Amino acid sequence: MMKAVVQPVDSPELQEGVDKLRTLVYPHWPNAYDVEWHHSVWCWMASHPLASEMHRWALVADDRVVGHLAAMPQYYRINGQRVVAHTPADYQALPEYGFHALTLMRKFFRTCENYVACDMVPGVIQIETRLGGTVVGQLEYAAKLLDVSRLPMPPVPASVRKLLHLPEWTAPARGYPSPSEGGPANIRAQLVPPMQRPRAPIPAPVKRLLNVGLWVVDEALAGAFGGDLKVQVLEEFDESFDRLFEAVAAVVPCVPEKDATFLRWRYGPGSPAAPVTVLGVRDGEQLLGYAVLRVATSGPDKGIDSGILDLMTLPGRQDVARALLRGIVRYFRRVGMHIIRYRFLASPTSPQVGDLRRLGFFSRKGRRLTLLAKFADPGLHKVAVDPANWSYVAGDGEATFWTR
Repeated sequence: MMKAVVQPVDSPELQEGVDKLRTLVYPHWPNAYDVEWHHSVWCWMASHPLASEMHRWALVADDRVVGHLAAMPQYYRINGQRVVAHTPADYQALPEYGFHALTLMRKFFRTCENYVACDMVPGVIQIETRLGGTVVGQLEYAAKLLDVSRLPMPPVPASVRKLLHLPEWTAPARGYPSPSEGGPANIRAQLVPPMQRPRAPIPAPVKRLLNVGLWVVDEALAGAFGGDLKVQVLEEFDESFDRLFEAVAAVVPCVPEKDATFLRWRYGPGSPAAPVTVLGVRDGEQLLGYAVLRVATSGPDKGIDSGILDLMTLPGRQDVARALLRGIVRYFRRVGMHIIRYRFLASPTSPQVGDLRRLGFFSRKGRRLTLLAKFADPGLHKVAVDPANWSYVAGDGEATFWTR
């Protein structure tokens, strides 16, 4: 095996090598072959206000790219200070170079003074903590069923399966590999498109009846949920988002800087998340809270899987959070979604876990995201590693840049 060296991705040849690497690491992921889409993501990242502080490195051996890692900059407010921290992004390596991939992450931590990451794969988390990252906590993972078509096939005893000539099914829910299988060579495994787990064979008339029942229950729950606050679709990220963010940052010690400029970059035209729907609650000109919603646009869940990328309210306004949840459920049901997914750290700006349960969300224990941080300033680091100090959702992390 040739010696592997780390080089900046600063030439078309190395970029082509990264494109080739992706297809070798994820041969069964259709998006891996969509070079144009991946280039559009990198062009979008290059439009970030801190783009000049972004880094990309390739691991090169025998004149071919065998690994890749980027460092994405982002502004954070930590204990009242505006701080730039970097997030590891697009970390991948060929299996036989898994050990050498550690040099990429070492390069990251030697280059970047401050670090915030939201990861799922245990192998990556282990590397990052070994090199100085500290686990802050795990994000809650809440989901809500809107259509019984999403119900999985229940486990079938082996004897019955054999009698009925049913195929054996051993994959976990949605076909994802076990998180324990993660490692340096499997560092973005959560993005590999899942095999589809067989769905419960519910007859169409019964399915319609059950779905009507779900709707009736949801409306009954929503009737006493959220008070009389009005939820509306917001057409743009205007200056009221700036005022909301500053009000949050004045109370919450740790938060990604999400003013109107950032939100237009993160969710506006040209971003991987677009198109999104933004719901909000206003009191006159004052924005009390908002939620950013998206529908899957690619893969087997296209048009039926939905997610809450961001949800933020004025600190302590649980009535606003409840109203937004009610509006989210009604919106996604109206556009025909089958399931809603929401990953977040419980905070004064988020819904409370109990309110999610009361509206029919259930908690998922598997495939949770882990928030990690490391700050050069000891005082800031102490504040940042306490999960009670954060306002954070899945849409704030790099992993959601690569979902479609």
